[in-house]
Amino acid sequence: MTDDDLELSVAWQQHLGRSDAATAWFESVLERTRRPGRHYHGTRHVRWVIRHVTELADHAEDLGAVVAAGFFHDVVYDPTRTDNERASGQLAGDALAELGWDAGRRRHVVEMIEATAAHDVDGADPDTSVLLAADLAVLAAEPTRYGDYVTAVRREYAHLTDADWRSGRCAVLRGLLGRVHLFAPTLGLHTWEDRARANMTAELAALGG
Repeated sequence: MTDDDLELSVAWQQHLGRSDAATAWFESVLERTRRPGRHYHGTRHVRWVIRHVTELADHAEDLGAVVAAGFFHDVVYDPTRTDNERASGQLAGDALAELGWDAGRRRHVVEMIEATAAHDVDGADPDTSVLLAADLAVLAAEPTRYGDYVTAVRREYAHLTDADWRSGRCAVLRGLLGRVHLFAPTLGLHTWEDRARANMTAELAALGG
């Protein structure tokens, strides 16, 4: 078991259980995140999302639900699809039903996962705010790590020409930079906000956008 697997296993057992069904779903999630082509959205990304969720735990109302959403938010990931978040949420709902979670809590997890499609923090509830911040924490990474993230995502979109990648990436960056907040103000992540904007501004300039 790798360090990533071990850290994730501890978090999974703490929040989703140790039953045979829970163990089977954990192994299924890991198998999916290890599939070829996941140069960024793989097991390491899930590990960092769960780690950041834990760091922001004091802001969550249902930490277990946020952790579950963190595990499943990219369980379906295909850069050529536009419904990854919906499909990931559906799979999460099926898994949590099998694990005995009640309908309201399952719905909350599904809604959090679906919220990662737009990453709109305005009006987001505390749990969703934590998940969205954890998912986009890489934007606030040190420049070298941010560069590694961009390179890995570009590899995931290898089916695009350089021109199409540049156009699409510039649109994403401009959209994010145009938001009033990247991270929910209630989380107090002012340093993250500043670093993320600096990283994205530098990338946009490098792309000629």
